[in-house]
Amino acid sequence: MENSKCVGLFPFIEEHANDDLAELLLSAKRYPAIDVPFAVEQIRARRAIGEKLPTWHANTSLLFPSKIAVEQCSSEQTARYKLRLLRDEKSLCDLTGGLGVDMYFFAQRVPQVMYVERSRKCFDIAMYNFAQLNIQNITAYNDNAENVLKKMQPVDIIYIDPARRDKSNRRFVALSDCEPDLLNIMPLMLSKAPKVIAKLSPMLDIKHTLDLLPETTEIHVVSVKNECKELLFVCQNHVNIPLRRGQGEVYIHCINYTTEAVEQSFCFTFSAEHAAECTITNTIQTYLYEPNTSILKAGGYKQIALQTGVEKLHKNTHLYTSEKLFPDFPGRIFEVVEVFPFTGKLCKQIHRTIPQAHISTRNFPLQANELRQRTRITDGGDCYLFATTLADETKVIIQCKKAESKE
Repeated sequence: MENSKCVGLFPFIEEHANDDLAELLLSAKRYPAIDVPFAVEQIRARRAIGEKLPTWHANTSLLFPSKIAVEQCSSEQTARYKLRLLRDEKSLCDLTGGLGVDMYFFAQRVPQVMYVERSRKCFDIAMYNFAQLNIQNITAYNDNAENVLKKMQPVDIIYIDPARRDKSNRRFVALSDCEPDLLNIMPLMLSKAPKVIAKLSPMLDIKHTLDLLPETTEIHVVSVKNECKELLFVCQNHVNIPLRRGQGEVYIHCINYTTEAVEQSFCFTFSAEHAAECTITNTIQTYLYEPNTSILKAGGYKQIALQTGVEKLHKNTHLYTSEKLFPDFPGRIFEVVEVFPFTGKLCKQIHRTIPQAHISTRNFPLQANELRQRTRITDGGDCYLFATTLADETKVIIQCKKAESKE
């Protein structure tokens, strides 16, 4: 990182942190000693990390390659979660280091860490930031993952987050489209380390990806505020762990951090889900439950009912009910106010008694926005409407409110 770029930069960023950035760019000639476009890029990035990376945001001496790099990097919450996937490893290599957020946390747990990043700009800024953060146990390579992988000595664990965008910023999902190609280099990675942690797109189909990565021993589905952020596939060398498809279980760990930063966790296996038989009821009871996004993404639809004691409304309706409150259910919990049979007449009249509500549809012929248009109910308020299908195929709208704790 050029020292000349930093001279006077940080006081300038602090002074103009709340400015209109378009106007600031236009007035660049007023600040000949400052690289104003670079400063504006820093201000944009800092605006994006306040909640996502509070520790880094609090350090006013750090720099960022771009706002896009900040948007794509791990959050502090998800980076800390990855530390749970470590055991007593002494050496770790991050083959796609990027901004360095994951590496920053890995370096605090693992004695010897290796950072690899092919972008020169990103590499230089990461090196500058590691120095500011006093991280001294990092060996760094400005090279692509494949080159370093071929030459490196074995390590205890490899972490990889394949790039899911091309140079034109087009987003990819398929593993084969990502860079580097995870499927091609997995054998080489497992020859260099007994364990590989791969961070993959939350858009991927988990079961299909599991077929592509038979070395997988664990899957972690991590959500923040009910938005799925990361799929983490832990793959292990079969030379060291005699586990192959059909000879062992792959555990799926579903994690969600709520708005209040409370962690909801749930674990199951696909074999247990396939074999499970849960109670399906046609009666909507006092409480209604909606599993968090991680569970819905992973497909633990029957296991969540069996493990928590709630009853399912329909085999294809992933809503649940109970007479007794189960306050530890990993998802949203509502108290049922009223149940309406879904009819055309109801759509025309319901806005008179419920003018405002949050609307969701589950296993229902209309999407939420279509139902909102037909009912003329505005968004917001303390009322929640779930349009769904019951076990006997009856279509209903369930009026709810957030459940209060009985403790």
